[in-house]
Amino acid sequence: MKGNRAPRAVRAVRWARLVAHLAGAVYLLGVQWPRSAPPRREALAARWSRGLLELLAVRIEIEGASPGAPGSPALIAANHVSWLDIFAINAVRHTRFIAKEEIRSWPLAGWIAARAGTLFLARGSRRDAARTTDAMAEALRSGHWVGLFPEGTTTAGDELLRFHSALFEPAIAHAVPVHPVALRYEHPDGTLLREAAFVGEMSFAQSLASVIAVRSTVLRVVFSGPLGPGGVSRRELALEAHRRIASSLRLPTPHTAPGKRDDPQGAAR
Repeated sequence: MKGNRAPRAVRAVRWARLVAHLAGAVYLLGVQWPRSAPPRREALAARWSRGLLELLAVRIEIEGASPGAPGSPALIAANHVSWLDIFAINAVRHTRFIAKEEIRSWPLAGWIAARAGTLFLARGSRRDAARTTDAMAEALRSGHWVGLFPEGTTTAGDELLRFHSALFEPAIAHAVPVHPVALRYEHPDGTLLREAAFVGEMSFAQSLASVIAVRSTVLRVVFSGPLGPGGVSRRELALEAHRRIASSLRLPTPHTAPGKRDDPQGAAR
């Protein structure tokens, strides 16, 4: 969309506000978080995430009913476009996302992710996948939302890749509902906004600059309703989650089944 680029002065203000907001995260996670009970942590995480999206001029539009009351566990399975995906869902309710191990080493962002309860996964390691699955199970037993991106990588939002099914297993083992969530970034006129996508060889700094340069972003978050894990395999669960998200995004579903090999994927980029 032409004309949806923020003026230079607006971008400068956003950079300054972002620095202040990150400083707020350091205080929140270093001082308030350890002293807060779970309900208070939920509120703090949601408020901080909403503040981040607001300063980046990202307006969330939620469709469908978000799942569960506080304290009720859920597995959130979403398509993956951007690092903003995590904060969009956290703006609804604090969610412990699975992320690739490399994010732990990112300056400041890695510390924030770790302190907020992110579950890190070393890609390609079956041993680490087992450890992550155990951590997911414990988080679900504690009443948390756990989030994963079953594609295992990001797209520009114009396609939906096959889903890896391995990390759906804890939902079945602990009878926790799976909630497919579709995420779509748009210009104000409803056309697909590609500037938010964190794809290819793009660095985090480049992606952040791209987001800041957009005047206004609409982020549609579509909850399609829970999938009961009883009586189905993890492959069937992954397939139905894929079908629902594709339907919400109005994308084709070329994959008739999840991949035959259960790679330990599902981590944020």
